[in-house]
Amino acid sequence: MTTWTVSPLAIAAVVLAVPGGLLMLAGLVALRRRRPFRFVLRTLLGLLLLVTGALLGAISIGLNGYRALTREEVAARVIVQPLTEPQRFSATFHITGRPEAIHYELAGDALYVDAHVLKWKPAANMIGLHTAYELDRVAGRYDDIERERTAVRTVYSLAPERRIDLFGLRQRFAFLSPLLDAEYGSGTFVSVTEPAELEVRVSTTGLLIRFVAR
Repeated sequence: MTTWTVSPLAIAAVVLAVPGGLLMLAGLVALRRRRPFRFVLRTLLGLLLLVTGALLGAISIGLNGYRALTREEVAARVIVQPLTEPQRFSATFHITGRPEAIHYELAGDALYVDAHVLKWKPAANMIGLHTAYELDRVAGRYDDIERERTAVRTVYSLAPERRIDLFGLRQRFAFLSPLLDAEYGSGTFVSVTEPAELEVRVSTTGLLIRFVAR
């Protein structure tokens, strides 16, 4: 289950949307009183506030599930266990910020994990938007390229369900470009030859996997 929190962006969206709506109503009142100048002024200002509030609200909803990245940190702990069948292993994910563990059975020689990363421009940092990441998928990876092409493929989503996909939204529309510096995917993999506990870590340069010392 995704935990919803009230962000500064959501508060800003409401702060802008409420007066925007009131100005739209005031514009209608001015129209009924046959005051066209006041109608145009109030309507345009109200639309500007509503559109800005809607944009901030969309970004706030789209960022839900992403985690702020300020340094190298643990995105998930993973327990891997080879199975009796060749090139098969299990992987149990304990993702930071989610209470439930997620279990997968994967085909291949290695564990592959990737993520989405959003890097915001300094202007966006001033309104509380900072580099953020979200694990996207896990898969099994074969060392042999021919096996990778022809053998059984296992790929699963690690991302929570969301009403607005901000990563996809940025790829389709240009209106976020003044705020967003870059959006990119980062992936990493590690061979699974024996039972082990791993840490999937994320830094400003991307994902990496480290073995946890026992």
